[in-house]
Amino acid sequence: MMIVYRLPKPFTAAIAACAAILGGCASLPAGHPTVASPQPLQHLVVTPVAATDDLLAMKLAGQFALEGGDVQAAAREFAKAAARSDDPGLVDEAVEIAFAAKDWDLARSGIAHWQQLRADDPALWQWRASLALHDGKPDAAFADLQRLARQPDAKGWNAVGRVLIGASDKTQAGELLGKLAVPEALGKKSATWVAASQLADHLGAATLADALAGQAVARFGDAAAYVWSAELKLKSGDKAGARAQFVQALKRNAQDTHLRAAYATVLAQMGDNVEAAKVLAIGKQDDYTYAARAAYLARADDKILLASLYGELNAYTSPPSNARLNLLGQLAELLGRKSAALDWYGQVAASDARWPQAQLRIALLEDETGHTDKALALLHALQARSSDDDKQIGDAYTMEAEILRKHDRGREAVAVYSRALQAMPDDPRLLYARALLNDDLGNVDAAVDDLRALIKLQPDNADALNALGYTLVDHGRDLPEAQRLIEKALAYKPDEPAIIDSLGWVQYRLGHLKQAVEHLRAAYARQPDPEIAAHLGEVLWVSGDKDEARKIWAQGQQKDAKDKVLQETIKRLES
Repeated sequence: MMIVYRLPKPFTAAIAACAAILGGCASLPAGHPTVASPQPLQHLVVTPVAATDDLLAMKLAGQFALEGGDVQAAAREFAKAAARSDDPGLVDEAVEIAFAAKDWDLARSGIAHWQQLRADDPALWQWRASLALHDGKPDAAFADLQRLARQPDAKGWNAVGRVLIGASDKTQAGELLGKLAVPEALGKKSATWVAASQLADHLGAATLADALAGQAVARFGDAAAYVWSAELKLKSGDKAGARAQFVQALKRNAQDTHLRAAYATVLAQMGDNVEAAKVLAIGKQDDYTYAARAAYLARADDKILLASLYGELNAYTSPPSNARLNLLGQLAELLGRKSAALDWYGQVAASDARWPQAQLRIALLEDETGHTDKALALLHALQARSSDDDKQIGDAYTMEAEILRKHDRGREAVAVYSRALQAMPDDPRLLYARALLNDDLGNVDAAVDDLRALIKLQPDNADALNALGYTLVDHGRDLPEAQRLIEKALAYKPDEPAIIDSLGWVQYRLGHLKQAVEHLRAAYARQPDPEIAAHLGEVLWVSGDKDEARKIWAQGQQKDAKDKVLQETIKRLES
């Protein structure tokens, strides 16, 4: 087949005109035979590439297959293109797609072709090692992995990691890593040793991970090595060992902020928030260390140290940054110094990202100091100003509703949420909050409608599923549907005490007392709050174990004697 490409009409017309002009200036001699004027640009003949050799068509077909989710077809098309190409990059791409398709024959043929093109390509070694591991040839894999591990500047270790992580036999992969992770291959950078230890940990080779971490600490003694070594010790349950690692590290470099921050994190994970704050207090301070110290001390509820930190920050003579002003406001608020907190928050610049949150705190404090109208006016101004920021406007509406609810103005609070939802239709936070408020006010139909709307928007929202299920149970509506909703929520959050409590509550309402007690005990063990205590106590009471029920209720009252659900339950059953 011959393809004919014709020139655009303006070009052919111009050629014809030119021929006419030339003809008038240079007539042929009389009697000379007429010769047809050649027109080489009028028809351009191009011989097409055979379909079996069209690399571009094959690559496009492969790309279309990938985009359509057909990895097998993509692997075949790319393999055909790679087989006809001398480009190692295209072969690399074809082999990668063959691996993704698990088409090992195509992977082998691609690797064989690649070896002929460029046998010294590190990318080839990586795929060849992966294929060798798949084929059950660890010795062949080791040869290529060793080449990668011994690349200059440890630049082949990323490839080693990808191969070993992708191996199906993690034990074998760990053994190979043990042979590869030798000093001459790991080099003189702490990061490589730490990464090798992390890889060993990922592969389940705990002994190797510990050994490599220990060597990293001994050789380099930097923050990264100590932090990772401590993390391994924590993972194995050795809290004392983890602390010892950081103590030694701090002796070497107490001024290293990253090291101190990492140690503080470990201490906090161990429940020692005060010590975490003290560690951060060592050495030079900045906005991060001050904020972290405040957070740890607030978690520990240590008013003495919070007051000391407040005094330390307040003693600065230079103008404080917006971050510092906001933190001073938070500390003053935690210490009950509401007037000072209002002053600090009020100094945060309106141009700063912390300003909206500072304004919310001002509104809350104004309400707490008896200036509710002033607080609401401030929130209205913030809602108008923040019209382009959904989070800010949502926070402002939510706080307004919470303040109104606190003052037993529930119907007004519902109206606030409705106004907010006009500005931000279908906002999940607002729908959820309005549903809970309506349920609390006895507007059950409205609460159910909002929760159903939220679940339609977010079918996997475990909290909404649980809230709707619990609402139906608590009001004796459609218990089978309620059970399905709660069980679906539990599938998303299997360890959530509130959902386990709901499951126990629906079992109770269905008359399954034994299952109800089991679930409620499990929920109470995870979270011994007053409402779960009320539920568990009620089921125990109905089951005939009134003494234990009273014991559970007493524990709940110690947590919160004013809890509405607990008070109602005790009054109803003991009257």
